[in-house]
Order: sequence, then C-alpha cells, then structure tokens
Amino acid sequence: MTDTRRSFIRKASLAGAAAIAAPSVMGQKKEQQKKIPEPVKPFKLKYAPGIGMFRQNAGEDPVDHIRFCYDQGFRAVFDNNFMKRDPEIQQKIISELSRLGMDFGPYVLMADSGKQDFVLNTPEVKEMLTAKMKEAVELAKRTGVKMALVVPGRYDMKLHMDYQTANVIDNLRLCCDIVEPEGITIVLEPLNPYINHPGLFLKGIPQAYAISRAVNRPSCKILNDLYHQQITEGNLIPNIDAAWSEIAVFHLGDTPGRNEPTTGEINYKNIFRHLYNKKYNGVLCMEHGISQRGTKEGELRVIQAYRECDSFEV
Repeated sequence: MTDTRRSFIRKASLAGAAAIAAPSVMGQKKEQQKKIPEPVKPFKLKYAPGIGMFRQNAGEDPVDHIRFCYDQGFRAVFDNNFMKRDPEIQQKIISELSRLGMDFGPYVLMADSGKQDFVLNTPEVKEMLTAKMKEAVELAKRTGVKMALVVPGRYDMKLHMDYQTANVIDNLRLCCDIVEPEGITIVLEPLNPYINHPGLFLKGIPQAYAISRAVNRPSCKILNDLYHQQITEGNLIPNIDAAWSEIAVFHLGDTPGRNEPTTGEINYKNIFRHLYNKKYNGVLCMEHGISQRGTKEGELRVIQAYRECDSFEV
C-alpha cells in the first residue's frame, strides 16, 4: 500500500470517528440541559411560613406561594386569615397542601384583644361563644382544617382573678363540647403584656398550662409563641418541658424586633435541637416580620436564617 493511500485511509477513519463522536457529545449536552436539579433538602422540623410571607419571590397567589415554600424545603405553612378567605381559595389552598403532603398551622378563630368575653359568665357570652364554635365546625366540615387559635380576651378589673379563671375554664369546656366531636383542637395563645398586648387575661405558659389542665379535654391545648414568652417570662426551654403535655403548636419570632431567628436574643438553634430531640412533629409557625422587608434578598435571608438554625447536629 502506498504512503498516499495509507494517509487517505487514516484521514477517512478519523473523520468517521469524529462523525460518530459528535452526536454523542451533543447528546450529553442535551442530557445535561434536561437534568432536573437536585431537590432542596427538607428542614428537620416543620417550620411554617405564613402564606404571603415570600410575596417578593413567589407572588401573591396562595397556591404559588405554597409551591415556593415546598421548593425551599418547608413542609408546612400557616394562614392566620384562613377563615376570612373566599371558600374557593380555601379549597385551593387545602388541595395544594394535600397534593404536596404539607401540614397546615392553626388559623385565628377568636383574637379580639379589645373585648371581655371568656372571663365573664353571662348568657350573652355563652351565646357568642357557641356561635363562634359552630363556625369552626362548619369550616372543618368543608375544608378539614381542625386547629383553631383562640385568645381569651381582656381581663375584668372589677372581678377577682380567680373568678375570672373559673369562668374561662367553664367557657372553654362549653367550646370543647361543640368542637370536640368534629375533631377540632382549640389552641390558647398567651400574649405578652409589656410590648404588644397589655390588659389581656392570658399572659404566660404556666397560666395557660393550669387552665388547659383544668379544662381537661383533648380539644383544648396551648399555642406557645416563643416571641411573646421570651418577653413575658423567658426561661423558654424549661417552660416548654414543664408544659409539654399541653403544648400543641408553636409560633416563632425573635426579640427585640419580632423578625426572623438570628436577629435577636433567642437561641433558636438550641430550641430547635431541643424540640427535635423531644420528637416534636408539629408545626412551628413563622409568625414574624422580615428584617430586610420588601426585597427578594430579605426574604431569602429569612430562609437562610432557618437553614442556619436548623443545622444542629442529630
């Protein structure tokens, strides 16, 4: 074979190899383009953004917001105003949560801090409470949402505190008689009297624990808002342990400022580790503001703060 022919065959072979290889390389590029990104790792606990918290990134639509939260690793949301939403929107929210397997925190059923209601023993109060509890029952039948937040209102300066406590217990038992057959849980939220809610009857976890134990019904438990309780009494972890049997759900927020964890004095990383070790499987509602509010970056910083606090070793 002549050198010229050998050279021709070699060039033809290389050209053929290149032609065969080219589609393979292009195919690899296409595969890389099609590759689905790794899903974000879920958080260790069920931190629950409020619907609308991440509107700069997720928009105003509640369903889009739920999907955004899921994509960021959250496995729960909450909506204080759920009861006031249009029934069609309520159903869309519940359907999307069900599709994604996400939990839903409590909605606000009663939180009028300007009224005396639970502390009084009058026919008018009992009639009002009966009507409100029936609203909760109807909502539960329609949507399946069965955790309702209740603030027992203002205290009465003209009535001894012990009589007021007895009235609150009796009125809560009346409420439980109505909601318990439907599987609804009322969660009582103590609120701080120093910064946000002066004049309310229910202030601290020990007081809420005593009332919940006295009511002695599975449908009456405590919502422990760690922002409020750091202001009212501190001693957060010991109070969590002491009232553990009656705590059904948590609200979160740092202080001072009532913004995301890491912006104040509460060591949320230690608290989250403690709850994880206690095998808490409930919701932790992110009921707080955003330190860098009104920006996409500020919202993403909230998510990063929860990643930092969720990074405890297990």
